[in-house]
Amino acid sequence: MERTALRRRLSWQVATVTEVRRETESARTLVLDVPDWAGHLPGQHLDVRLTAPDGYQASRSYSVSSDWRGDTIDLTVELVDDGEVSPYLVDVVKAGDQFEVRGPVGGWFVWKPEQEGPVQLIGGGSGIAPLMAILRAHGASGSAAPVRLLYSVRRPASVIFVSDLKELAASDHVDVRLVYTREAPEGEPRVGRIDADVIEQHAFTPADAPTTYVCGPTPFVETVADLLVAAGHDPARVRTERFGPTGG
Repeated sequence: MERTALRRRLSWQVATVTEVRRETESARTLVLDVPDWAGHLPGQHLDVRLTAPDGYQASRSYSVSSDWRGDTIDLTVELVDDGEVSPYLVDVVKAGDQFEVRGPVGGWFVWKPEQEGPVQLIGGGSGIAPLMAILRAHGASGSAAPVRLLYSVRRPASVIFVSDLKELAASDHVDVRLVYTREAPEGEPRVGRIDADVIEQHAFTPADAPTTYVCGPTPFVETVADLLVAAGHDPARVRTERFGPTGG
């Protein structure tokens, strides 16, 4: 059984798009139906492969943004300028279309309900996708582990999952903090990147011993990871997932 599941994860399968949801001007969530889906852990990703009529193939990895329940998978994709895969997924794909996927992939950047201690999530841009999977799984599991989210975006219109985040912010289950780097909404006094002061004021402290998940562009992830370690966090408890400029 274990070998069968492994072969399934490593084999390309045809996924059917059942729904397309607009998240922002440049980001979409694709709901996929994958036959015999073996399930996933929050934080894992899928490989997506597109094949052109002339046989040319291009593949990219995208994080699953849904929790482990149900028979479908949510992939949230943000448009990358000059990308080979994301323009098709964001601007062209419609319900009923099909393409190949492989996975789930990844075993380090995952959260499990049985984990002990606080959960600190720090995302930049579309790096919110696997963190949303963790947030949704946390809520679905009834976990009592405290959770905090720091989400760095350029401006209010760039916030992915805005309705979900507003709902979470209004609840008592997750502490949500948005950090705007270019333009902030009215009443928000701060515009700037996540820095040492933001980490100190809004993240769990090293004494809290959180497991921290950081996802976003490579420079963002490296900067945040360095800030956490400089603040005294255990590097072994800082888990990172990054994407570079060649993605898309």
